[in-house]
Amino acid sequence: MSDFTHFTDDGRPQMVNVSKKDETRRVAVAGGRVNMSQDTLNTVKSGGLKKGDVLSVAQLAGIIGAKQTAHLIPLCHPLTLSHVDVQLTLNEPDCAIDIRAECRLDGKTGVEMEALTAVSVAALTVYDMCKAVDKAMVIKDIRLLHKSGGKSGTFNAD
Repeated sequence: MSDFTHFTDDGRPQMVNVSKKDETRRVAVAGGRVNMSQDTLNTVKSGGLKKGDVLSVAQLAGIIGAKQTAHLIPLCHPLTLSHVDVQLTLNEPDCAIDIRAECRLDGKTGVEMEALTAVSVAALTVYDMCKAVDKAMVIKDIRLLHKSGGKSGTFNAD
């Protein structure tokens, strides 16, 4: 038998059956970063891009991404999120935009994928809005920072 819960004993993909799990408060926080040139960061900061306010648009895109996770990741459960918060912060010393997303719900399965999707979609939106001036941007370090709730308990990244 596999340690992966998304496969049956005979190796077929499956959506995990959560019907017998208890509902608990579940929280997940993910983070990531988009590195860019100093000129691009300055342009984002000054609001000088033709496509508009990069940080606000990417924040909304991240929220929408969290809400659409089950449509994007084949074996994710559709969830009724009770809270999604996406924050984008200019990181001037590292010429980057740092992204943090927190998702919450009371339910039978976790919200890690929703938080990770929020960060990913926000990062892709930053790239899309800035690519005309900087195609060398790098999306990196997307990872789970914290999760709590459920049988597996609490996880905090190093």
